[in-house]
Amino acid sequence: MLNKPESGTPATALPPLDEPARHTGATRILHWLVAALVLATWPLGLLIGFVKNEVSLDFYLLHESFGFLVLWLMLVRVGNLMIARKPPADGPFIERFAATSVHGLLYLFLIIMPVSGFLATNAHGFPLTWFGILPVWSPIGKSPDIAWTLSGIHAWSAWILLGLFALHFAAVLFHHVIKRDHTLYKML
Repeated sequence: MLNKPESGTPATALPPLDEPARHTGATRILHWLVAALVLATWPLGLLIGFVKNEVSLDFYLLHESFGFLVLWLMLVRVGNLMIARKPPADGPFIERFAATSVHGLLYLFLIIMPVSGFLATNAHGFPLTWFGILPVWSPIGKSPDIAWTLSGIHAWSAWILLGLFALHFAAVLFHHVIKRDHTLYKML
C-alpha cells in the first residue's frame, strides 16, 4: 500500500538523487580565484610585448602584481590540498592517472611561473612594488647573468601552463558533455 503523498507530490515521485560529493568550500573558492587571476594575468603578460609605451608599464605592474598574488594563493592551495577532504575518485584508472598528473603539473607550473617571473624581474633590476603600493623584498637583486635564464623559464612555463589548462578544460568538457557525469559539479 502506498503512503499518502505529501501535498502536491504524486505517489509515484522518485526520491531525489544523492548529490555527488563536492570539494570543500575553501577548495572551490581557491580554485576559481586562481583560475580568474591566471585568465586575467596571462593575456596581460602577452600584451606587454606588443605595447611599447607607458601603457606597457601599467600592464607590467598589473601582470607582476597579479602573478605574485597567484603565487601566494597557490601556496595556500597546496596547504589546503593537504588538509581538505576530497571527493572520492571515480572512473577508470587511466582517467584517474591523467587527472592526477595534469592537476599535479598545474600546481607545479602555477608555482614555477610566478616564482620565475618574480625572480626574473628582480634579476633584470626591477624589484616588485605590489600594485604600486607595497615594495617586496628582492631575494636576488640585480643579477644580469641569470636574468635571461629566469625570463626563459617564465616564458616556457607560461606556454606549458597554457597547454595544461587546455588539457584540463578538455577533460571538463569530456566529463560534462560526453560522459555526463558529476565531475564538474565537484568544483562548482
